[in-house]
Amino acid sequence: MAEKAKVVLWYKPGCHYCAEVKAFLEARNYPYEGINVEGKDYLRDVLEIKYGVRHVPVIEVGGDGKYEAILDWDLARLEALLAN
Repeated sequence: MAEKAKVVLWYKPGCHYCAEVKAFLEARNYPYEGINVEGKDYLRDVLEIKYGVRHVPVIEVGGDGKYEAILDWDLARLEALLAN
């Protein structure tokens, strides 16, 4: 049986789009790791180095050191990645 992909959600409290992603994952009982970037510029620096963005949400999906990033709140793309 294939293992579920790991999901990492970079978010900020009060972000409407971040809340939509969280609700999407929780409605499907899909576990995820949340990284709160509020007030932590060094975490936004990490996003800028990795993906060239400083905004949230950023969703990483993958495992074994290989992740694909969704740099917006494209729930259809997230659903497709989780299905594979």
